Amino acid sequence: MPPYHPDTPANAGGTPTASTTPSPRATKPRVSDAALRALKPANKPYKYAVGDGLYLEVFPRGSKLWRWKYRLGGKENRYAIGSYPETSMKEAREQVDAARKLVKQGQHPAQQRKIERLKTIHGHASTFNALADEWLALKDWEDVTKKRRLDMLKRVVSPSIGDLPVRAITPSMILDLLKKAHSNNGPSVMAEAKRTMFGIFELAAETFRVGANPVHQWREALPKNKTQHKRALDITEIGQLLKAVDGHGGNFQTQSAFKLMWLTLARPSEVIEAEWAEFDLAEATWRIPAERMKKRREHAVPLPTQAIQLLNGMKTLTGNRQHVFTHRDDKTRPMVTAAFRQMLHVLGWSGKFSPHATRTTGSTRLNELGFSSDWIERQLAHVEPNSVRRTYNHADHLKDRAKMMQQWADLLEQWKLGTDNVVPIKHESAA
Repeated sequence: MPPYHPDTPANAGGTPTASTTPSPRATKPRVSDAALRALKPANKPYKYAVGDGLYLEVFPRGSKLWRWKYRLGGKENRYAIGSYPETSMKEAREQVDAARKLVKQGQHPAQQRKIERLKTIHGHASTFNALADEWLALKDWEDVTKKRRLDMLKRVVSPSIGDLPVRAITPSMILDLLKKAHSNNGPSVMAEAKRTMFGIFELAAETFRVGANPVHQWREALPKNKTQHKRALDITEIGQLLKAVDGHGGNFQTQSAFKLMWLTLARPSEVIEAEWAEFDLAEATWRIPAERMKKRREHAVPLPTQAIQLLNGMKTLTGNRQHVFTHRDDKTRPMVTAAFRQMLHVLGWSGKFSPHATRTTGSTRLNELGFSSDWIERQLAHVEPNSVRRTYNHADHLKDRAKMMQQWADLLEQWKLGTDNVVPIKHESAA
């Protein structure tokens, strides 16, 4: 079979016709599949025209590739369509019709196809998990804050939508996820998941990876978050809560971490991420390193005898580990604050009390009992708001705080039993 020029239409017999002024039908000559299948390879590539600039290029090794010749901007171009017979002549002509529309709009079909392919690849690559990592990387947060938010995403969000392309995630999926989070983890976690997903999808919308943010307000569809994070518990409520925790048949580590939080008034995150290297039980002191503190200052915490007894008990379980309270599934990691929330949910306290309210409760009750506000604020690792006073007041009050926290621990025991006959120390002792 001799090579044919693509601009020369073929007749039914497969031989090139004379160059004449074509009729409308002559622009799309009748070429059979049998004729295309009969094309044999030659020593050099050759072209077999089927009309309107569409042709098959036949190569010496036998492959047959569809090409379309067109002009744009005064220059001749070629557009690769596919191979024959995988792409039939009908399909090739349909693609030429679509490509011709793009050329009329001043677009190169090959370039547009590349753009569409990139969009498809990018859409599949932009899973929720990938976008969440990108969003977190943009945040000017401390590593510990990013770690906590990532932990929440892994526990609450990723199992449902983490591997899905963001374009495939619908508002109804988000709503179901949030309802499940409320049921399993409580209203606080649900609210945090909602805020986080909203931020992630805002990034997706601003970078044109989704058309609209699928996270809505849902004022009526979701349960209201009635958790009172800041309200201090009264003495009766403290006793009831601690008694309920003692009777909780769940994870012993969770109970112990919760009690240590009350005995020291440390932040929940500071307790659950505590490492054995931070404790000197002989000196009854817990030194939390600066990188784990909110204000990035090392914090010395006096340990009452109840806390030392608790930690000695934990040593039998995790003394050979880095963390005092280990993760349920991965013993090389610390436990998560969600364990507190889950326990409170089981005990029926999730709508009445938040772990963060422990410090509010401790501050309120200790001030009522007449302890020095300086001792209390230092125990809570609060920074003195008055800059002048902060400059001259470097007192750590560790010995005074040790006495205060021992009496606080004794009071907690009494309140759990339903009595409060422990008398607090007076301001004069600070002298």
